[in-house]
Amino acid sequence: MGSVPQYRRLYELLRKHINDGVYGEGDLLPSENELCRIYAMTRPTVRQALGCLANDGYIRKHQGKGSIVQNQQRDIGILSVSGTTSAAGNRNLKTRIIEKPVIIRWPEEFMFQLSELERESGCIYMERLRLIDDSPIFFDISYIPNINLPRITSRQFENRSLFNILREHYNIEIRGGEQRIKAITPPVRIRKFLKLLKDQPVLHLERKIETSINGLYLYSSIFCNTGKYSIFGRF
Repeated sequence: MGSVPQYRRLYELLRKHINDGVYGEGDLLPSENELCRIYAMTRPTVRQALGCLANDGYIRKHQGKGSIVQNQQRDIGILSVSGTTSAAGNRNLKTRIIEKPVIIRWPEEFMFQLSELERESGCIYMERLRLIDDSPIFFDISYIPNINLPRITSRQFENRSLFNILREHYNIEIRGGEQRIKAITPPVRIRKFLKLLKDQPVLHLERKIETSINGLYLYSSIFCNTGKYSIFGRF
């Protein structure tokens, strides 16, 4: 984080606080003087961070009052290595299991190149619907190589994070990854789960996620309904 400008670090922190509900619509952010003291930053740095928040629609400046939080399209960190559960903060995130984890053969035509070991081992297949405030936002299809993950198909995934399960039970950490993103018209089945109109496009993410285990990657195909939420994150 040393290469990130100070104003950007403050911007990201305040944006996270707004998205997590620390500051709600209509609330005042701390004053410029208070922010300078809290974060040991200069006034120009603080003003630059607040200016970015205003430009992105998170706050509005009111003469004599300060920086007022306003309603805006909210962000979800599906692109982040922290995963959806962590990035959603304290919002009402639910995970509904559509297809329970099952060991299957890999699809003949797969979105990423697989190693010989991955092909030989088969994959753990699972479908999940992620909802925020009871609105379906993501339809997530996971493909996990069936390599040294004992009893994973018997784990409880309802309203739980896949990343956390891998960390707690298998000592596997997420390191980063690559992804492809494009807008598509989803299959009828996906459209029904996401409650989309006919021909309404979605963002489709194809992801290959690197883990702390050499040669173990997680793969997913995610359909994102961005009608209410934008998506963001760093890899």
